[in-house]
Amino acid sequence: MLFSGTLEDNIKYGRPDAPREQVLDASVAANAHESIAKLPDGYATVVGERGTKLSGGQRQRIAIARAILKDPRILIFDEATSALDTQSERLMKNRTSFIIAHRLSTIQNADIILVMDQGRLAESGTHAGLLAKGGLYTKLHALQFKDQA
Repeated sequence: MLFSGTLEDNIKYGRPDAPREQVLDASVAANAHESIAKLPDGYATVVGERGTKLSGGQRQRIAIARAILKDPRILIFDEATSALDTQSERLMKNRTSFIIAHRLSTIQNADIILVMDQGRLAESGTHAGLLAKGGLYTKLHALQFKDQA
């Protein structure tokens, strides 16, 4: 969630006293820096209420930069898969992370996967363990990766 203000203010939301260098480092780690640098006003760009002047991917990357700067012990990603890549996934290392996703490639390396079906827990386990069970996760995996089989 972004608010009306500058990109820098949005990134510094959880740590308003953060030095500029750390803001830049967090933006680079979130793969947001290049797109910010291309804007006429850079980090001083006013994004509008809820970040309406940015694309969905840009908003997600700004939110990830904010999380990197804040360095919380727990992270919750709700369908943030379009912005999550191998660089930003390093943010999840050494902390508790909850990832709510429909795209299974995002969660394959999770320590534990909880498979929900109509609001109820259907299965739990590792990626390999769930595939071996042959249940709902296996069916979902087969649907998403049928072109690769």
